[in-house]
Amino acid sequence: MARTAEQAQADNGRRALGRALRQWLSDDAVLDQTEQLRPYECDGLSAYRRLPLVVALPDTVEQVQAVMRYCASQRIPVVARGAGTGLSGGALPLENGVLLSLAKFNRILDIDVLNRTARVQPGVRNLAISEAVSGSGFYYAPDPSSQIACSIGGNVAENAGGLHCLKYGLTVHNILKLQVVTVEGDLVTIGADSLDAPGYDLLALMTGSEGMLGIIVEITVRLLPKPVSAKLIMASFDDIEQAGNAVGNIIATGIIPGGLEMMDNLATRATEDFVHAGYDIDAAAILFCELDGTPEEVDDDIARVKKVLEQSGCTDMRIAKDEQERQLFWSGRKAAFPAAGRLSPDYYCIDGTIPRKKIGYVLTRIAEMGQEYGLRIANVFHAGDGNLHPLILYDGNQPGELERTEELGGKILELSVEVGGTITGEHGVGVEKINQMCVQFDKSELTQFHALKAAFDPNNLLNPGKAVPTLSRCAEFGAMHVHKGELKFPDLERF
Repeated sequence: MARTAEQAQADNGRRALGRALRQWLSDDAVLDQTEQLRPYECDGLSAYRRLPLVVALPDTVEQVQAVMRYCASQRIPVVARGAGTGLSGGALPLENGVLLSLAKFNRILDIDVLNRTARVQPGVRNLAISEAVSGSGFYYAPDPSSQIACSIGGNVAENAGGLHCLKYGLTVHNILKLQVVTVEGDLVTIGADSLDAPGYDLLALMTGSEGMLGIIVEITVRLLPKPVSAKLIMASFDDIEQAGNAVGNIIATGIIPGGLEMMDNLATRATEDFVHAGYDIDAAAILFCELDGTPEEVDDDIARVKKVLEQSGCTDMRIAKDEQERQLFWSGRKAAFPAAGRLSPDYYCIDGTIPRKKIGYVLTRIAEMGQEYGLRIANVFHAGDGNLHPLILYDGNQPGELERTEELGGKILELSVEVGGTITGEHGVGVEKINQMCVQFDKSELTQFHALKAAFDPNNLLNPGKAVPTLSRCAEFGAMHVHKGELKFPDLERF
């Protein structure tokens, strides 16, 4: 089949850019052949795919600086990529840009047990940090379900959480310092080795910035001592709204569990078939509540939580009898996403966060919305901090089904905003939720986001087109919704 003029032009541009980057990178660190680029065409949001112009694989900070200086001088956009496990399309490449993979930055540089810190490169796997310090009695607290594969640099870019974020916080609460290469190729330090740093809190700004403000090349993380004791309760409910209300009831007692997670019946059945953890497959929902601390503290909290669960309508309750069973219970929860693959050819994972008191109501509305769209939804989420992860099951081979799924996902996110929540808790905005940014934020707020972006990246070269929509896009999105008569907001007069 003959190549088009556009394809020939793209190939010529790819080869020219590849030659330029090989001034600083080895031949095998620059990928510019179509078959080499395929593995990088998407992240975990595989419904969106695009081939980058070139993939660069530097292994030193100096090489990253050289690539950025060249791209900035030539106005070539750059998308940074970690392990590619993100679920919002944040690492979706650009057809006219460089995909900068940090996979070779995979070393733990220093472990300081006395100061409870570790310096790591961005390509280090999340779980590898805890494994490296386990013998000293420490661990790294944020534990996304993908922690066996996801990289710490990607965790910082998306402000990832995990099963234990309720008590121990998200990534932003567990890092101290970053080394960042700017769009112009300068190396800057953000944060400090101390618990606080003078000046603007740029560490919080950089965390969750989705690669739009700089390229992270080193992270100093906080290490925590392993809890002396940890016990896990698994509680069953025959009503999903009662299970949701139980979450708020537990927090209302003043107890902050180490983890507080929920799965509905559809998710529970799929997971039990996958890992055989002994889940109650007849329950409408199951709740996991882990208490950790000193043995005396844990035993007291267990007794109090059991009473709350009984009063909240719990129909059955099991306490992990030992560490092996505790890990087995958690393994099922962490395997819930891959287990959903047993239910449907494809699934679409949503990431909205709502007030805890609204969990029961929102879960009921999600079920109703699924029926309206004729799509099944499995719910598995961080109940303790209201971070929902509805999995919409669909078949991408059926015409129109992906589009219907995306529309339903958008409605769920808009529902999250309507009840006082937000469109993302840990997956980021990327390309997936960019329209819903128009629902959550008004014109002045979006203008401020663009101003911050321009202060770091005046030519809009770092991950352009992600996370922050233009005002014209928001006007178009709002007009479309109002035309359909399906949405009360945003107020178009503000755009």
